[in-house]
Amino acid sequence: MPKRSSSVVGREFGNGVRVAIERTGLTQRRLAELLGWHEAKMSDLLAGKGGVNEVEVATLLAYCRTPLEEREALLALFRESGNVYLQVPDDGVPDQVRTLINHEKDAEEITCWSMILVPGLLQIPEYINVVTEAAPIEAEDVPAVVAARIARAKILDYSRTFTFYVHEQALWLPVGGEEVWREQLAHLLRMSVRTYISIRIIPRSIGMHAGTSGDFRLMKFPKFPPVVYIESLKCCLFFDDGETVDTYETILKDLAAVALDEEQSRAVINSILEGLQ
Repeated sequence: MPKRSSSVVGREFGNGVRVAIERTGLTQRRLAELLGWHEAKMSDLLAGKGGVNEVEVATLLAYCRTPLEEREALLALFRESGNVYLQVPDDGVPDQVRTLINHEKDAEEITCWSMILVPGLLQIPEYINVVTEAAPIEAEDVPAVVAARIARAKILDYSRTFTFYVHEQALWLPVGGEEVWREQLAHLLRMSVRTYISIRIIPRSIGMHAGTSGDFRLMKFPKFPPVVYIESLKCCLFFDDGETVDTYETILKDLAAVALDEEQSRAVINSILEGLQ
């Protein structure tokens, strides 16, 4: 893999190798010395920038005594090319994949578009539980999935900024019955006044709009290119090529042009909530 700028696939590969190295108890510097590498070469590899060939990767993983299945998975990642990364999670829960969680933690700016449901990062535990139970997930796995989804909301802090575009119809869906519905709307109002969170509603009255192609999120980072994340029932996609990112940024601009401003959006949420009192 030639040296290149960091990509989603490259970072996923680098994170996997980092875990393999950590299990050895050796420092990255010491392992580089034992392999006869410059430390910068190891750093580039772990940052997802390549700079090594497949034989060198296999040698490193063998030195780390990486289990066969894990080694084959990492080598398959190493061979990946392009700017699209497809993941099919073993547990069938796309938004719990490590890649997404790591990228959310690293992002300095996250913009989400949601048509049917309240965006995941803004869902209260009771709402999450109902949504998870309705998904094709084994009943015994529901508590763990709910806990993981709740934990993801910890990234909502002042160190980054968040913009949520939400279709009005998502606010009218009575997930979990009136009590959960009411508390979810109240939670949106509480979150909407935080300076680092912007919630903007796309009103039903505008009819057809740019976001009808489906939900997605755009994540921007301090040190590497933006990433578009899209998920379906059983898989998730990460895009970091400029053309795809530009397409989704255009969709967001179009949504921004028709969305209510923050104060108007709070008024819509409040009016629905008052109707439930």
